[in-house]
Amino acid sequence: MADATLHPRSIRSFVLRAGRTTAAQQRALSELWPRYGIDYTAAVLDLAGLFGRDAPRTLEIGFGNGENLAALAAARPERDFLGVEVHRPGVGRLLLSLEARGLANVRIVCHDAVDVLEQQLAPGSLEEILILFPDPWPKKRHHKRRLIQPAFAALLASRLGAGGVLRLATDWEPYAHEMLATLAAQSALANLAADGAFVPRPAERAPTRFERRGQRLGHEVWDLAFRRV
Repeated sequence: MADATLHPRSIRSFVLRAGRTTAAQQRALSELWPRYGIDYTAAVLDLAGLFGRDAPRTLEIGFGNGENLAALAAARPERDFLGVEVHRPGVGRLLLSLEARGLANVRIVCHDAVDVLEQQLAPGSLEEILILFPDPWPKKRHHKRRLIQPAFAALLASRLGAGGVLRLATDWEPYAHEMLATLAAQSALANLAADGAFVPRPAERAPTRFERRGQRLGHEVWDLAFRRV
């Protein structure tokens, strides 16, 4: 197997898990996808054309059910949001939320985030990237599957414009420290934490299903924020 630290394409941003798509979500996937969805092709996206304007852009990787993404888009209409998620029930749920809120500043790609970053997003095209509660793969033999590895961190940094911010959160402490070390090793990124470690939880972040589950289990949450230099 290729070394994932050297070849980012060997990293998968997801593992497909079974999930039931409701009738409403299936309707959303059929009827609302043309309005909000972007079909994956290995070509750089014209983001200004897709959104009909040139505005600051946030990418959320692995948005789950889309609670945070929809809340941010509603609260910040001056910004455009791109969500990447492979689980169709979650995509369907976000589509329903976007329709109900009448939001026009969100687009969705249902594909592997590594491909999207490499092929569809130009270097320096984003002002913010969010990766909230990525799978921690807690068993040692599975650590190689973790998303935040050196090559992927370099790819993330390359898609941020100067001054852009990468924000992450996890409720798995060992992974938090591993992510901190991985990102701190990137010369293109500077930690925004005053003590060089973790930052306070952003007030604007809507609690996700994974965060609420961690809270019920008594888990602490660690937030990280790094700026593109």
